[in-house]
Amino acid sequence: MAKRPVSISMKSGSENRGLSFDRPVASQIYAFIRDAIVSMELLPGQMISETALAEQFGVSRTPVREALIQLANIGFVEVLPQRGTYVSRFSVEKILEARFIREALEVAVVMHLAENVTPEIVQIGEKMIAEQNVAANDDDPHAFQRLDDEFHNTLANFTSYSRVATLIEAEKAHMDRVRKLSLHMTGQYKRLITQHTAIIKAIKAGSPEKAAKAMGVHMKDVYNVLQVIPKEHPEYF
Repeated sequence: MAKRPVSISMKSGSENRGLSFDRPVASQIYAFIRDAIVSMELLPGQMISETALAEQFGVSRTPVREALIQLANIGFVEVLPQRGTYVSRFSVEKILEARFIREALEVAVVMHLAENVTPEIVQIGEKMIAEQNVAANDDDPHAFQRLDDEFHNTLANFTSYSRVATLIEAEKAHMDRVRKLSLHMTGQYKRLITQHTAIIKAIKAGSPEKAAKAMGVHMKDVYNVLQVIPKEHPEYF
């Protein structure tokens, strides 16, 4: 088990991420912990202390416990009786299941956008790809991953179906931790940018078939990652 004390950064860049008491506290704590797990700030196998988190957030243990229950429900933490709560280790089965579900959803998204293409979605997509190029050149994995999240979230939101982005995000999270570790792989930045570019080009061309193929290739990239990361970090599985 990872031994460092549990602590979650309350800042993202220069933006303060302190709790706002005009919104449900448990949901905010859930988001902070989830982000810390996805970003690998909290490592697989690391123990999570309700008391330590309650002290850090300046709240009682109740909202922290509620947040941890939500995280357990999506498989991000594991509660072991008499032993404590731990960040879940990677599961190849869960990662592949998430990829399968995401591909079905995201292929449907890009086909819909190609059938209903607008200049706005193309312009925004191209702008985000340009920003990803900057992050890649700066070798900034945090910015690159944030932009990747925005890319997929933006595409989903342009369908105008309110639940699509939420469903994709829920599944995407299981792949994101492994993906975070994969960005150091030779050519990974370039490969992902090339895949995003192909998706936007297919949407711009108004070709649902090409958009579906491009997204399918993108979703299957996790197979390349799973050939490397388990060997490099067996302690996380």
